[in-house]
Amino acid sequence: MRVPVSWLREYVELPAEATPRALAEKLIGLGLEVETVEEVGADITGPIAVGRVLTIEELTGFKKPIRFCTVDVGDANGTGEPQGIVCGARNFAEGDLVVVSLPGAVLPGGFAISARKTYGRVSAGMICSASELGLWEDHSGIIVLPEGSAEPGADAYDLLGLRDAVLDIAVTPDRGYALSMRGVAREAAAAYGIAFADPADVPLPEATGGGYPATVADPAICSRYVLRGVTGFDPAAPSPMWMRRRLHLAGVRSISLAVDVTNYVMLELGQPLHAWDRATLRGPIEVRLARQGEKLETLDHVVRALDPDDILITDESGPINIAGVMGGLNTEINEASTDILIEAAHFADTHIARTSRRHQLSSESSRRFERGVDSAVQLAAATRAVHLLAELGGATVEDGLTHIDLTAPREPVVVRAGHAGRVAGVDYPVETEIARLRLVGCEVVQDGDTLSVTPPTWRPDLTDPNDLAEEVIRNEGYENIPAIPPQAPAGRGLTRGQRLRRAVGRTLADLGFFEVLNYPFVGVRDLDGLQLDADDARRDALRLANPLNDDEPLLRTTLLPGLLKTLVRNVGRGFGDVALFETGLVYRPRPGSPGRAPILAVDRGPTTEERAALEAALPEQPRRIGAVLAGQRQRSGWWGEGQAATWADAIQAAREAAGVAGVELVVRAARYAPWHPGRCAALYVADADGETLVGHAGELHPRVIKAYGLPPRVAAMEIDWDRVEAAASVATAPNVSTYPVATQDVALVVDESVPAADVEAALRQGAGELLESVRLFDVYTGAQIGEGRKSLAYSLRLRADDRTLTAEEATRVRDAAVAVAAERTGAVLRG
Repeated sequence: MRVPVSWLREYVELPAEATPRALAEKLIGLGLEVETVEEVGADITGPIAVGRVLTIEELTGFKKPIRFCTVDVGDANGTGEPQGIVCGARNFAEGDLVVVSLPGAVLPGGFAISARKTYGRVSAGMICSASELGLWEDHSGIIVLPEGSAEPGADAYDLLGLRDAVLDIAVTPDRGYALSMRGVAREAAAAYGIAFADPADVPLPEATGGGYPATVADPAICSRYVLRGVTGFDPAAPSPMWMRRRLHLAGVRSISLAVDVTNYVMLELGQPLHAWDRATLRGPIEVRLARQGEKLETLDHVVRALDPDDILITDESGPINIAGVMGGLNTEINEASTDILIEAAHFADTHIARTSRRHQLSSESSRRFERGVDSAVQLAAATRAVHLLAELGGATVEDGLTHIDLTAPREPVVVRAGHAGRVAGVDYPVETEIARLRLVGCEVVQDGDTLSVTPPTWRPDLTDPNDLAEEVIRNEGYENIPAIPPQAPAGRGLTRGQRLRRAVGRTLADLGFFEVLNYPFVGVRDLDGLQLDADDARRDALRLANPLNDDEPLLRTTLLPGLLKTLVRNVGRGFGDVALFETGLVYRPRPGSPGRAPILAVDRGPTTEERAALEAALPEQPRRIGAVLAGQRQRSGWWGEGQAATWADAIQAAREAAGVAGVELVVRAARYAPWHPGRCAALYVADADGETLVGHAGELHPRVIKAYGLPPRVAAMEIDWDRVEAAASVATAPNVSTYPVATQDVALVVDESVPAADVEAALRQGAGELLESVRLFDVYTGAQIGEGRKSLAYSLRLRADDRTLTAEEATRVRDAAVAVAAERTGAVLRG
């Protein structure tokens, strides 16, 4: 809502020190979101005055009609002599009052005015149009002022409202009253503690009958319906400049006087209006819900199929309006309309909201209806509109009117005295609570420790005690609530799982990975890109009832699609060497789950059966850690060649992450989508029952690379962190020996199909307690060891806690380790 401050001052006498920015701060303090304060016309400077055209000389010999005018600008030019000005506009004549920018003036956009020779004459200034002054969009010609509005030489700044301040307020759904000058003025009056002049306080006529016939089919869709008419309206009557200027500042385009009046009253009072050409109506009006198969061509020339949930305005010809959203094309006001019927109604907000979204029609009218309008202002709004049509368009207001009032009185909200103070933690006296509630228009009756509060008609959002508490708190000032840090209970902190997850994040970051947070939504195309089989469990995904994106309607069952799309986005921005990781939940439907959670009542807590049904509908949500790598892990430079990221880096990232929890992963070759079948590792955790699969790592399949548009040879890993965490050991301080280490190297020749991990495991078992670490430092294949064979070279570090190992002891340990490796894997010492 754009609020011109000059317009606002008509309803509330702001103090002299109330600058626009100070006013914005006051309104922000009350909870209104004032996003900007726009100083309109601040870039306009210099002399701009009213002038009277004395003579007009038509210049010939040019490609377009040109006039040389002499204009009386009084003493504004410092001489009192007529000003000679060249002008191409044709919509004015001798004797008209116009607006003149004199040399030295600067117009919007930095357009400086000076005396210069053009078309063979010296033009000392410019006769201005509304567009050139930034008043409103109008390219039909220059401004012609009404006779008697000012004298030649008078300053035009105040006359035209060239300078003003506009508050741009983002109105939240619960504050629909702020979508009007009336509502914002009421808030400004409360902020400064001054009087408020209600623009809806107009003399209202008695319902004497004789209005246009109308009926309402159901009070639930329309609780109040008002029709007022005028006759003899002059359709050629222009909208006055002050109205066009205010509409422009408020962000509404001026169309015609009849339409401008309805828009002006809507902005002023917050009540949307609709105007019909009465000659196009056929019989009585009925407000009802749409019937199956009905259609209506709306003002935007679109034929719309109507839904039985849409509220319609109909006559004998059928639908003529989608109530509260948009009018029909056949009954719109045109340049020949002389008899006009004004409609003001209170429609059901939920119906209007659904209709607006269903037809993808968001109008100024629907924005107000769906947030809730004053249910008692309709007659005042229609009366205000017909009086403006009479005053500005020469119309005659009809005595008869239609006023259907089906409203029910609002039930009071019963609240304990002091409730606002208990909510805010501030001791508000009961008198303060009552005063603040009455300030916003509530009727308050006190009965001991109980307050019976009836909210005003313009605040449909006040429905329970906490709403009333908020009104007291915000008017007393949020800034006056003391900041008291909560006291953390002693002995509490991060859980063991939280500490582990943070430690994993730090570890992966130290390895060069960047953490990302992706939306947990995927599409079938993402799963197809992973080359998953039709019966793969990861394709069994939960579908969202209302997805943010139609292409991603599923909850993810793996972290990889989000990571791969983020990787593609980074590579596309020029970052070729990328390592990303994410810690997050995936969602796996439970076997036999109903798939849809029950909708619970809100007036009570759930029963045991309802809680069980909720639990059954919830999916399993294991926590995963995933990572992807592309490009170089170590960049090349003057220090030497770089090192490309490979499948081994993905496996090592998984091992490092598990190592934080004290878990040693067992790595075995595997075939599992979306990894390359020859470069895929299955990751296991050893436990009492054997080994538990916790994830996979390796290089992605080339078809996956192509489907996602990835750079070549991208590596990835994903592990089930819940399973790793369940196997985590309690961290104990290592026993640090002060005795020297003994190193033994051993090269073993095994069949090419034997995993290096199996050889390493055998060496560990054979070496026993004296083994400190074992490291594979070389792999060799070639003619010297035979086809189908490979040589694995390991470095064994041996150390005792109580002595220095002798050479004989180190040799015995090495031989024992080799013996176990030979027994289990068929390894032989390389000669």
